[in-house]
Amino acid sequence: MNNVVPGRTVAVVACAAQFMVVLDTTIVNVALPSMRADLDLGPAGQQWVINAYLLMLAGLLLLGGRAADLFGRRRVFVIGLALFTAASLAGGLATGGPMLIAARAVQGIGAALLAPAPLALINSYYADIRAKGKAIAAWGATATAAGSCGILLGGILTDGLGWRWVMFVNVPIGVVLIVVALRSLPAFPGKGRGLDVPGAILVTAGLAAVSYGLSAMEDHAWNSPLTGGAVAAGVVLLAAFTWVESRSERPLMPLRIFRSPSLVLGNISAIAVGAVTTSVMFFVTLYLQRVLGYSPLRAGLAMLPLTVAIAVASLLVRRLVTAMGPRVPLAVGWLLTAAGLFWQSGFSPDGTFAADILGPGILIGLGLGMTVLPMTMAATSGVPAQDAGLASALMNTARQMGGGVGLAVLGAVAASVAGTVTESYSAALLGAGALSVVAAGLAFRMPGPAPEPATA
Repeated sequence: MNNVVPGRTVAVVACAAQFMVVLDTTIVNVALPSMRADLDLGPAGQQWVINAYLLMLAGLLLLGGRAADLFGRRRVFVIGLALFTAASLAGGLATGGPMLIAARAVQGIGAALLAPAPLALINSYYADIRAKGKAIAAWGATATAAGSCGILLGGILTDGLGWRWVMFVNVPIGVVLIVVALRSLPAFPGKGRGLDVPGAILVTAGLAAVSYGLSAMEDHAWNSPLTGGAVAAGVVLLAAFTWVESRSERPLMPLRIFRSPSLVLGNISAIAVGAVTTSVMFFVTLYLQRVLGYSPLRAGLAMLPLTVAIAVASLLVRRLVTAMGPRVPLAVGWLLTAAGLFWQSGFSPDGTFAADILGPGILIGLGLGMTVLPMTMAATSGVPAQDAGLASALMNTARQMGGGVGLAVLGAVAASVAGTVTESYSAALLGAGALSVVAAGLAFRMPGPAPEPATA
């Protein structure tokens, strides 16, 4: 294989892979009503079509990042792509809800293997800080744009070809990326040491148990074995994960990495980004279809301004981060996001597109877009080259964990409201707004610009 890459090949492949991974966090949203009708999915089943993917992705990202560092980033990247592509095909062929949810879980496993490699490749390949900044900005803009494109593309495919094509669309993209990766990506051979499989099992099971318990609150009391018991079991499993990591010779997540305040606060912000973005996409698209009666395509088009605003802000914020460091742009982004969420939470059963979707959606999009680059720089800067995959995986884990657990928490908030469907969605958005305010306060505590990472 040719291991000499053109200057932009790494960035292009990184962006394309990130696009596919993030696309699948949102592309199914507008297809959920069609999936529900075709496969007889209940409300909890609809959430698990999303959460099965997010939780497997979040739980195994650390394993995928460490595997990329140890066994070679290109090798692990290609294996993840192959698994993701095969699971997408199986999901499109699903004959029932359990099969679809299982396929989404396997998609999450594949995504966990391929997702950490692109950002680690960028951090290792680009020595020049400006080139690296441009590549990270493009990577971040692609991630946020993929979320919005997922909503629009999901609407187009569901209306035109049926919901199964929101799964089938990954197959040709995956095949092309496998070919390009094998021919063009640098190998970056790893060290070949053992992996912390017990740690990966504990963190994945813990996150899944917490999310399952929270999502079950829609139909069961909080103190029932199915809810409180599952949450308690998840907390115990996560505590066991921390204990195992502190004593392992080859930990999945070395606790020393948390000595960096910038990395810690960057990952907290990533949790909030995942929770807010996933919840907005979920509740607003359901509001558009279930309350306002939009078709899947029209709902996707209605969400487009939000996603365009995210992509635009992700690119424009680079100059601010270069001049000021990540702290101020991150805090301002969160304040804008909170303002947009509080505005949108006031929508009504007879709401209008301009007042209830367009205006607040643009404000939310600009705010979320401003958070992506400073969050990424804070969470990955100053990390030695040998830990680049771990830092990338940790940030992606935080973001996806925030998406899965955040949706479960805000879904429980929505279910607890004894009112109309619109009022329950409004309560969830108010919760997301409160989370954004907390994230803004934490961003102001972030230290100044981090030192540049060591290069290979």
